Amino acid sequence: MPPVARLLPAALVAVAALAQTPPPAPPTPPPCSSPEHRQFDFWLGDWEVTANGKVAGTNRITKLYGACGLREEYTTPGGYAGTSFNVFDTQRRVWHQTWVDNQGGALLLDGGLRDGRMVLEAERPPLDGKTTRERITWTPNADGTVRQHWEQSTDGGKSWTTAFDGLYRKTAAKR
Repeated sequence: MPPVARLLPAALVAVAALAQTPPPAPPTPPPCSSPEHRQFDFWLGDWEVTANGKVAGTNRITKLYGACGLREEYTTPGGYAGTSFNVFDTQRRVWHQTWVDNQGGALLLDGGLRDGRMVLEAERPPLDGKTTRERITWTPNADGTVRQHWEQSTDGGKSWTTAFDGLYRKTAAKR
């Protein structure tokens, strides 16, 4: 038998084995790469925050842990400071924010994107006998600014009062 003819059975076995090998699985997308995880990206950056035309503070919003979360670092000229951690909770399918500040305050908010605006809400335990509902809305504007409107209700959401109404304008990083 010629040498080439002896290789033919081995080549046929190799081709048959390749034909039975399943194609490789498609690559797994990186964690936190869904469109939902990008919904709050309009808030990323360094900002000067004004309220009623006056500087209220500065805010830096950065990505955390491979873009799985956002961190907010807020400071005011008067020394007030706070940080929030924001994440799209894939199991509950909601955005969550945990806020803490240098006055011992804490706020836990949940919600999501509504009509292009991020709306997060919370219910605080009764203070002076009344439960307080909190609603904070971040609206990206066409000019690149972001409006943050914080409202509170003590009548179950029938009426709301403004706790803070701020306008964010991008700045060069100063910190």
